[in-house]
Amino acid sequence: MTEDEPHYHGHRQRIRERFLKSGLAGFADYEVVELLLTLAIPRSDVKQPAKALIARFGDLRGILDAPIEELRAVSGIGTVAPVALQIIKAAATLYLRQGVEGRDSLADPIRLTEFWRMRIGALPNEVFEVAYLDSGYCLLRDGVDRLEEGTTDRATVYPRRVVEAALKRGAAAVVLAHNHTNANLSPSEHDKVLTRAIVLAAETVNLKVVDHLIVSAEDTFSFRKAGLL
Repeated sequence: MTEDEPHYHGHRQRIRERFLKSGLAGFADYEVVELLLTLAIPRSDVKQPAKALIARFGDLRGILDAPIEELRAVSGIGTVAPVALQIIKAAATLYLRQGVEGRDSLADPIRLTEFWRMRIGALPNEVFEVAYLDSGYCLLRDGVDRLEEGTTDRATVYPRRVVEAALKRGAAAVVLAHNHTNANLSPSEHDKVLTRAIVLAAETVNLKVVDHLIVSAEDTFSFRKAGLL
């Protein structure tokens, strides 16, 4: 480090070298966040902002799930880094989706659980999504679609839309998923009625409903495992 070089430049180089040598093994949570922040904040020390993010949101998942406005409220974060963190989350979600497209069978839909928890589990409003599968229960390319987005406690979905979208994509089976914005993942009566209606509509065109998952950021409820499908 030269005399005129800011002290944090050497620190940034050291944590990057640690990552290149052994990945994230041995990194504290705030150091992982710090490493990410170095990509978006080039000209200031990011250790304290990283610690402040952990203190406020708990862990990396909490940070990536946080609204941009709340991230920007943390001292030292600025306006660009929150957008960068959202891009990182979106890229990770895309990575998970592409990892299962056209490859492994998803007859056990738990394979999509982590994907949906990251994608919709922490959203402030309910959304309803569908995964479209081929006859071998492999996810079709670009095979996840958000059909509806609603309020904090309901997203209205019409069974005909699910069936029409599946037929348009040439799907043989679907997995349904929506999020609950509170900690209670138990299906509401509306959830049960909607699922039965979609199953009945799907049966008329020989479309298989593999499961309906309700997700939050931390947990998942499966209609099939609960004997409701």
